[in-house]
Amino acid sequence: MLRHAIAPPRRFTKASHDVVRHPELSSDAKILLLYVQGLPESDLARPLSEHAAKLGMKTRAYQRAKELLETCGYLHVWRWQGAGGLWSTDQLLSNVTLTREEASRLRNGVPPEEPPNEQPPAVGERDERIVGTPPKEEEREKNLPHPPPEGQRPEVAQAERVLLSLRHDHRDLLLGVREARSLAEPAAEWLRCGVSASDLRRALTAGLPAGGVRSAVGFLRHRLLHKLPAAPEPAVAAPRGLVICEGPGDDHVFRPVGDETHCGPCRLGAASRPRPKARGVSWRTLLQEGGTGA
Repeated sequence: MLRHAIAPPRRFTKASHDVVRHPELSSDAKILLLYVQGLPESDLARPLSEHAAKLGMKTRAYQRAKELLETCGYLHVWRWQGAGGLWSTDQLLSNVTLTREEASRLRNGVPPEEPPNEQPPAVGERDERIVGTPPKEEEREKNLPHPPPEGQRPEVAQAERVLLSLRHDHRDLLLGVREARSLAEPAAEWLRCGVSASDLRRALTAGLPAGGVRSAVGFLRHRLLHKLPAAPEPAVAAPRGLVICEGPGDDHVFRPVGDETHCGPCRLGAASRPRPKARGVSWRTLLQEGGTGA
């Protein structure tokens, strides 16, 4: 495949690879998301359905795109009743996935919570970014994907990848990299018990609380520890084949346990037979030997 691309000097919208290559978003959902991101402020008061109609989307296609955007955490919708009894709808469309808590904070105009810094900030201008705006492309390429720590066992690394992917199944299960690594070891125990990665994902995402998950870390840790399946039973060695006994009598076979060559009855018979007594040496022989030695 050949490609020819010229970056537009103006009137363009930055599109994240996370959106363009999202495996679960349909083409209608991606186009609608990018279309709204490039709108001027004066058009943001209109509902999302009007923008979909301008793009030529039919009602069913719009409802499907809207459902996918909500499921993947890009769209959040609130219905509320005003003082006069009339119902209103608020919509928040983001080009990055947001939890319900993060979206509610943005809706209420509350600054997003920032994670604590382990190192003191460097001297110079601070690069501030609010939740809902994409980081610089250079930072995304540098930080993603997050490499596993050196010496991490393969099953722990696989468990961490499963935990980070849960956000695609349900937005309430969004985990940070540090949170996923804190749960990777108990999740790896499932893999050591013979559970596949897909079965582990289903076990963590099935039957979520109807009211939503308040703490993804606490919920997943409880489910990982309390629903851990039993370890598989050790494999039983297959019985050995029949061999011909080397004992006396007619030919007969037996099933050896180790490297024995005689069956049990032959070994018992040989053990019960009296051993021949050693003949004693006469006194004349002893006397002659003593005289010769002298």
